[in-house]
Amino acid sequence: MALKTLPFDPADYLETAEDIRYYLEAAMEGNDARHIAGALGDVARSKGMTEIARQTGLGRQALYNALSENGNPTLQTLTAVLDALGLELSVQPKKAA
Repeated sequence: MALKTLPFDPADYLETAEDIRYYLEAAMEGNDARHIAGALGDVARSKGMTEIARQTGLGRQALYNALSENGNPTLQTLTAVLDALGLELSVQPKKAA
């Protein structure tokens, strides 16, 4: 009997505020905008993209597109999604290499 596998979806495992915070912090460590957008999309899907779209006033499909690995969300979209998730953007000095 062949082993049946399913695709991994991080959104299925982002259950608590702490899970989300650590997931986004890890995504931001690489400083790769596409990876960050994709991770934010995973978080938005974990909370329900329809609800995030309603809270931000943005179209659901537009959010899926902007928050994908190939997306490039505007700063306005980014801050609206973070606000809907109860998060905010902050700046801090880089850690020494």
